[in-house]
Amino acid sequence: MSAENPVSIPPMDEYNRTLVGYVHPPDWVNPTPASEYDLVVIGAGTAGLVVAAGAAGLDVGLKVALVERHLMGGDCLNVGCVPSKCVIRSSRIVAEIKDARRFGIEPPDIVNVNFPEVMARMRKLRSGISHHDSVQRFSQLGIDVFLGNGRFESDNTVVVGEKMLKFKKAVIATGARAARPNIKGIEEAGYLTNETVFNLTDRPDRLAVIGGGPIGCELAQAFRRLGSEVTVFHRGDRVLNKEDTDAAEIVQNTFIREGINLVLNTSPQRVETTAAGKVLHFDRDGKQETIVVDDILIGAGRSPNVERLNLDAVGVEYSDRGVEVNDYLQTANPNIYAAGDICMKWKFTHAADAAARMVIKNMFFSPFGFGRAKLSDLVMPWVTYTDPEVAHVGMYENEAKAQGIDTNTIKIDLSGVDRAITDGETEGFVKILHKRGSDTILGATIVSRHAGESISEVTTAIVNNVGLKELANVIHPYPTQAEGIKKAADAYRRTLLTPKAKAFLKFLTKLS
Repeated sequence: MSAENPVSIPPMDEYNRTLVGYVHPPDWVNPTPASEYDLVVIGAGTAGLVVAAGAAGLDVGLKVALVERHLMGGDCLNVGCVPSKCVIRSSRIVAEIKDARRFGIEPPDIVNVNFPEVMARMRKLRSGISHHDSVQRFSQLGIDVFLGNGRFESDNTVVVGEKMLKFKKAVIATGARAARPNIKGIEEAGYLTNETVFNLTDRPDRLAVIGGGPIGCELAQAFRRLGSEVTVFHRGDRVLNKEDTDAAEIVQNTFIREGINLVLNTSPQRVETTAAGKVLHFDRDGKQETIVVDDILIGAGRSPNVERLNLDAVGVEYSDRGVEVNDYLQTANPNIYAAGDICMKWKFTHAADAAARMVIKNMFFSPFGFGRAKLSDLVMPWVTYTDPEVAHVGMYENEAKAQGIDTNTIKIDLSGVDRAITDGETEGFVKILHKRGSDTILGATIVSRHAGESISEVTTAIVNNVGLKELANVIHPYPTQAEGIKKAADAYRRTLLTPKAKAFLKFLTKLS
């Protein structure tokens, strides 16, 4: 039987044909199922791919099946990390050209953005990466790949079309999708999500972005730099309102400076379609206002993909937040686990990867439950890829306070970091939260052009219980912006120079 539901991704040019040929080949014929699988994985996004490949790669004879109803690679490859970073990179080039005068270079009066070529570049790079997540590659790993909707039939059976896959253990990794907005008239007017915005070939001249969280902010800035007039609607009183206040303020000020219109503490109430465009009605300061746009991008909210799984048949508990798991990523059915966006608050590719590795360990290498890995033990960094980027790991101050932990904060502004000065990128900081009276690092926020490249040093320190005193001993190449971390560690060491400590040091110098 051929794969169910052949897919196409507009525009079906050579790049998207290549992509589909790898991640949902139209001529794929599902294999004849084995009599029983050691593991059946439903969902071939990051979590599902890592679980399947990891189990098969153990080389201990495990029989593994992988089921995917849409595109192998999931959100990250197709509609998330990969395409968004391609578009963001192009938008940064525009910003750098416009900012060239600060560096002694005369920019052109007009920067011409070829939006169709920006999107073609994205499709080309995405298709070039897609073979890593392809049906062919995973089949070559010894995995039986089934394209089609997988659902549980009984405690030990998954059905894909007419194929019955009997299993000993199963993993649910079906991910999440963009939530449908509760705005009157928006379905009739039409809207974009992260799942459709990368299909664009023409730039929307006027774009409304609903949601000032990470996805909304990243795409709002990118489209503004690529030439769209952008208005961001956000329920909070500032964008990125779940992030560090100082960090969010820098991003918000950058948006205002770049000409993004921010409508805060509100959201559109209804949409109507007119000859002039899509009219959004909203309330601002108690007054009814409207704005006319060409497209609306929804950048707020995610809904778990639980509907087609028939979870009730296998006793797996779930809600509108997703599949419910314990600290070991095990569902209410002890033979069924879950990983990734379907069950976790951290909806990041690297979080799904980490969870998938936990699942492999807990399923196959923790006999009688001994030595199982815990979700609560993960130290999770994340990055919002605005310009500047906002990277965070560990606790925020309010979280530490809620746990009764007394803290101190060390903040190093990039205006005091030489490489940031020479790069002309002084708007940012390194902020490290540590336990009061101790050098134990509890969390950190970094705001810089490449904050995501710097945060891993602090993450490594937290994971390995490396305190600020030891971090101060790490030699950092000069000049780099990561030197801000070294300066923060040095700032902590200076707090240890109390009057008594200074008196003792003075005594020691006399003996030397």
